[in-house]
Amino acid sequence: MTTEEARDSAGFWYDERTRVDAVDVLNALRRYRSAENAAQRRAREALGVGENALLALRVLLDAEQAGRHVNSKQLAEELGITAASTSALVDRLVRSGHVERHPDPHDRRGVFLTASGESMRQALSVLDQLDDSGAAVASTLDERDIRVIVAFLEDMTRVVDHIAPEESQADDVAVA
Repeated sequence: MTTEEARDSAGFWYDERTRVDAVDVLNALRRYRSAENAAQRRAREALGVGENALLALRVLLDAEQAGRHVNSKQLAEELGITAASTSALVDRLVRSGHVERHPDPHDRRGVFLTASGESMRQALSVLDQLDDSGAAVASTLDERDIRVIVAFLEDMTRVVDHIAPEESQADDVAVA
């Protein structure tokens, strides 16, 4: 049996309109990313904050739910931004009423941060609902499918994380 015959016989019950291939997977992944970005944009708009501010609020709410305190240094590490950027971000969030500073009871000079405001919590609940709905969908998968999907997404993450700006520009030039 030739390679072409084997390929044809392996999917004989599918026609070209129903066959799923790598392009379909990547298109589905792009549609998911677009939908997730739209949900995050709606939450940012409801709060009137930018992307890093939304991430910071999420870190603070998660810490609060876990019974932990977060200071500016920990927030900077969590967000992967500089201390100066974190300071400016926290100042903006405090001025807008989204974050409060509190004296650290264990360190006289220390300050910890908490998220504040009921409307902000309601807006962030949109993202929590997204997480819960995603978890519900994922729970319908069997263990083997979960392993395959996790491995695929980890591989995709490594690919995306390792593309340097100069590499993608070189690819654009080569294609043009």
